[in-house]
Formats: sequence, structure tokens, C-alpha cells
Amino acid sequence: PEVISGRTHQATVVDLSPWVEYEFRVVASNSVGIGEPSSPSALLKTKAAVPVVAPTNISGGGGSRSELVITWEPVSEELQNGEGFGYIVMFRPLGSTTWTKAVVASVESSKYVYRNESITPLSPFEVKVGVYNNEGEGTLSSISIIYSGEDEPQMAPAGASALSVSAAAVEVSWLPIPWNRHTGRVLGYEVRGW
Repeated sequence: PEVISGRTHQATVVDLSPWVEYEFRVVASNSVGIGEPSSPSALLKTKAAVPVVAPTNISGGGGSRSELVITWEPVSEELQNGEGFGYIVMFRPLGSTTWTKAVVASVESSKYVYRNESITPLSPFEVKVGVYNNEGEGTLSSISIIYSGEDEPQMAPAGASALSVSAAAVEVSWLPIPWNRHTGRVLGYEVRGW
């Protein structure tokens, strides 16, 4: 901070964070040097303000059929700017003009799951997450694209064939299932024999 004249006995401290406890000390100085600091003042909390930092790392996806899972990195306590802190989750199907809004009142929350039977598997949604406290609604994150949950694969692999390679082993092969909106991501196959 800038040096204050020796004839001044008070100062206004600026650029502090809202809703944070501070204590202050005063140090006297002259041409010889700087003296010992005063004892600290009593703790003083600044007034609350609307939060200005939006959640980061908006992502999600996965979940079960008919679910949209949205996740984010929680906002740290020193950036919440007041009591009654929570999250505002907004989402809409890609191409839609109407946003659905949900309020998540828990400070520690980092996830919201929207369930609706009308959601088709792997549907893209535009998502943004914002913040609020008792002072009002704050900043929203930029838009992220998140896909709804997948369904189980609706088709079987084709072209299954078996070739005996030894007295105790058989090599089984098949054509992979291509990715599409109905199959989703095939994470693995199960080979059954009888």
C-alpha cells in the first residue's frame, strides 16, 4: 500500500474481497526505517456481495437412460461472497430456444442429475452453470455441450465365426458394432459358448 502522511490518522483500505474476515496492523516509518507493527485490530468481515466467479470444468454425461448428468468444479469459499450460496443449472436440448433452470442449494454440490423419460439416448444439450447467494444471482459459465445417458446396445454383433486353433482353444471373431445414436459407445463384448 502507498505510504500515508504522518499527519493522517485514518485510511480507507480498498480492493478487499467481499464477505471475508480481515485484521489490520499499522506500521510507522521515517527516513531511518520502518518500526514495529501495531497489535492486530479486531477481526472485521467485509459486507456480502453478489458472487462474480462462475463454476469451472462444466462437464458430465453418462448416467442411465433418460438422464442428463451435469458436473462442475465447486466455487471455493472465499469466492462465494456471502451466505446462502448455491448453484443455478441451466440446460436445453441443442437447437432449442427455451432453457430449463434448476437450483442446487448445497454449497458442496458439484453434480446435478435431470431425469425425464422423454430424453432420448445420447442427446446433446447446451449447459451452463451459475452461482447465487442471498445478495442475488451471479455469473454464468460459458456453454458446454453434454450428452444424455446411453441405452444398452440395440443390435447384436454380426458375422460371428469360430475357428479351432488347438485341442483346448477356439478363436471367435465378429464384426464390430459401429457407433451411432442408437448403439452408443460399445465398451466391450461378451463371448458365450455352450
